[in-house]
Amino acid sequence: MALRELVWFSSICLTFLGFIPAIQGEEAHFPLLMPRVLPENEESYLCTPLRINEDQSYFITGFNPNVSTHVAHHMLIYGCEEPGSMDPIWNCGEMAAKQPGVVSEQPCKSKPNIIYAWAHEAPKLDLPKDVGFRIGKDSSIKYLVLQVHYGKLDNLPSSGDDSGVFLQFTEKPQPKVAGVLLLGTGGLAPPHSTTFFETACEIDDPRVIHPFAYRVHTHALGKVVSGWRVQGKSKWDLIGKKNPQQPQMFYPVEHEENVLTTGDVIAARCTMVNSRDETVYIGSTNNDEMCNFYLMYWVDGGEPISPNTCFTPGPPNWSWGGWAMGAGLENIPDEAASTL
Repeated sequence: MALRELVWFSSICLTFLGFIPAIQGEEAHFPLLMPRVLPENEESYLCTPLRINEDQSYFITGFNPNVSTHVAHHMLIYGCEEPGSMDPIWNCGEMAAKQPGVVSEQPCKSKPNIIYAWAHEAPKLDLPKDVGFRIGKDSSIKYLVLQVHYGKLDNLPSSGDDSGVFLQFTEKPQPKVAGVLLLGTGGLAPPHSTTFFETACEIDDPRVIHPFAYRVHTHALGKVVSGWRVQGKSKWDLIGKKNPQQPQMFYPVEHEENVLTTGDVIAARCTMVNSRDETVYIGSTNNDEMCNFYLMYWVDGGEPISPNTCFTPGPPNWSWGGWAMGAGLENIPDEAASTL
């Protein structure tokens, strides 16, 4: 077994030049963790990178979170061709740029791929049999970057935080390559209103896309988030819907036989109820909102689909049914899309 290279700096073991160790056809586990960080400000987004051995292909088959919502608001793992920084830790959220004297870089400098997301005490995630995220050789993913959003700092241990994920992986090639498609919106929710944040994009990949899991994410105003396959602009099939205030894990899709093919539309809606006296905008802090629907899928072939995001301006200017500013969809299932 090849040993992971370690770099020491200020008495902290860093992973930014670490290699995932080689294994011989078996599954192994590797910790992608924050190196005992102590964020200085609430609403901080911190990133730490892991370099992958480019001479070997690896397949991630599971994710086991090591974190609590008492410490972290949410976590993301990005697959990058190049990380946003070569530093062992860097500020990587919009809020960092608003703090005087703090420089912020993106998680990835090029080709970002979100391959895992955690929030609200979500449990371990195992991928289906023969499915894996390809990283390293023959993949555009040369680095993994862990991003942790620290909302409040009251419960951080004095020794520093080591939140993160234990990666389950193998060198054995998996015949089905996993990917994640992220849907989201901009927009705003007026005071004392119920507002639909909607997004939709047409599939143009020639392969058959097999969804197997989904995850929803909002902040406090979200009541229901739903995702749909739309065929012919008017035939709607539910992928999945959840209350985003429940554990924000990846859940199995409603019907795995509902595959996506060229020309299908994938659509998502977040139903927000704003009882506040002020307008709430999409943004990065707990006082702002987010509307995200993550679709985890597998395809045949060496790479996941591209592009891997679907974002729209959101309300009040963009909607599913809009023609000038929208997707022009018909037969919209308003009640089903916004109730559980």
